[in-house]
Amino acid sequence: MVSGFVTLIIFLLALGGMIFVHELGHFIAARWAGVEVEEFGFGLPSYKLATLFTWKGTEFTIHALPLGGFIRPKGENDPNVPGGLASANPWKRLVVLFAGPLMNLITAIIVFSFLIASEGIPIPGSIKIDSVSENSPAQLANVQSGDILLAINGEKVTDVQPAIAIIQKNLDQPVELLIDRNGEEITIVATPLSSRKKSEGALGVSLGYPTRPATFVESITGGFTITGLQAASIAYLPIALIRGAIAPEDARFIGFKGIFDMFDVAVEEDVSTRQEVTAAPTGASAPRPTNWTLNLIGVLSISLGVLNLFPIPALDGGRILFTLPEILFRKRVPTEWENTVNGIAMLILISLMLFVNVMDFVNPAQIPIP
Repeated sequence: MVSGFVTLIIFLLALGGMIFVHELGHFIAARWAGVEVEEFGFGLPSYKLATLFTWKGTEFTIHALPLGGFIRPKGENDPNVPGGLASANPWKRLVVLFAGPLMNLITAIIVFSFLIASEGIPIPGSIKIDSVSENSPAQLANVQSGDILLAINGEKVTDVQPAIAIIQKNLDQPVELLIDRNGEEITIVATPLSSRKKSEGALGVSLGYPTRPATFVESITGGFTITGLQAASIAYLPIALIRGAIAPEDARFIGFKGIFDMFDVAVEEDVSTRQEVTAAPTGASAPRPTNWTLNLIGVLSISLGVLNLFPIPALDGGRILFTLPEILFRKRVPTEWENTVNGIAMLILISLMLFVNVMDFVNPAQIPIP
């Protein structure tokens, strides 16, 4: 069992790191564009604890809330300030605004490329049981990590999602699992339980695919592919909600507690699988260590990058939207209008964030695990 303090440290480092990387992207682009940056703060804008150093006119500071970071460009909202962001060429402002989300997406590409390199390329056509939870129906029935799942109730399974669907259709009923264990086919009967939490899984198994080693090129292209597909899914989410393709309860926002709960599950699984590998006798079939925490960091990095590009005032995407008329029609939206809209939108976003975080406690999100 991993202590909540350890999970909290990992949560703060991961989430803070994602925010910091985002702001670092804005900072690098601002320096490239010749925009002066007055402050690069470590932590959320709050009480300034100390000034670490000053470099090329930028004051590097540390703040009381140790989560992420922020930059304060000169003349961010005033085009009359020379050398400031608002007075810069619109194309340069566009680059500065895009740079933050782009850094999050690059982070995701690196994370998923590393995961592919370490875990290998999935081989389709069969399902591997990656891990078995303690005291779960699967463990009580003697299902072991490394087993290959061939069929459920006589129905051949080759993909994870159909296998999960069959299990979910047979809750509280014995299911017959045809297993290939070290080349020998055996039949095991286990009962998936509806009483178990979604975060535990009805059977208590983690399903995946057998893998082969990945080449360097496959790792990089795979990282790009996964990041692109995930980003497209997030961008399509509003359309899917409008069309009714996704139920609203399946696409709810979660706040800091919800994200912490996800890290809690991920860290616990990663630690437990590594303990099982260490404790496994030499030559015995041991579970492959999971990397749910890294995978979660990759997914959240994509979410942070894509959501910031949504055309919502106060976000990077909203500021980009205000920049487009100047590029397309060479006519700038009045600064007073832009600042007013962004100010109101920021108040609305803060209110929405407060509501979402309260709902995390009132109605906690279920973290589904196969």
